[in-house]
Amino acid sequence: MTRARLRSILLPIAFATGVLALWYLTSAVLLAPSKRFILPMPHEILVVAFLDPDNLGDLLEQLGTTAIVAMTGLAIATVIGITTAILMSQAKWVETTLYPYAVALQSVPILALVPLIAFALGYGFGSRILVVILISLFPIITNTLFGLHSANAQMKDLFRLKRASRWTILWRLQFPAALPALFTGLRISAGMAVVGSIVADFFFRQGNSGIGLAIDTYRNRLDGEMLYGAIILASLFGLVVFWLFGLLSRLVIGRWYQPDGR
Repeated sequence: MTRARLRSILLPIAFATGVLALWYLTSAVLLAPSKRFILPMPHEILVVAFLDPDNLGDLLEQLGTTAIVAMTGLAIATVIGITTAILMSQAKWVETTLYPYAVALQSVPILALVPLIAFALGYGFGSRILVVILISLFPIITNTLFGLHSANAQMKDLFRLKRASRWTILWRLQFPAALPALFTGLRISAGMAVVGSIVADFFFRQGNSGIGLAIDTYRNRLDGEMLYGAIILASLFGLVVFWLFGLLSRLVIGRWYQPDGR
């Protein structure tokens, strides 16, 4: 094992150890016993939230609802985003018309749109998915469009010299060139989809409750162990989704593309 590889393993472990030590110190020494619900000790969170089968079952069920909303919204946003980016790359007037609205959509805080969505569509499952779509759409559009425009200009000229159709140029040249940027956008949007689904849980409470509603419920109950357990589980879900899209990117693209030159 190389020194750089060993360092990349030991440094995160050392940082996590320091954080846990500081956590224990704060909870056991700095907080009064009556206020320790604000920051329960890590082993108490482990016992209550993850080692109790009933509590863990509740958390996993709520996380499952959030995962369905996040992945459904992300799938729809992916189809819309890629289609929009392709249309923009093929017709300049489409890009000129739609891109400012995509930027405006990204600029508006999602929390400002949630009440409007609730007013127009209600508080059901569809409203949650719409929040996820809106929050995860922009990175897919911009990264895919950048990738489509980054195709080698000399290769484009060669394709045109061979009288290739616009569809052939798109499918054989532009789209393969766009894959690294596309998967970068998907990884960003995947994390944002998880955030969007949790935010939607806070506001749209009809139907099956998600992990966001569970977080709000435990906060109101001052149930610190379950609150931190729900937050940790939601964070782990976001990390797993991000990692899975990174793995998918490596499987599809392979090792021919290394943006950092390594």
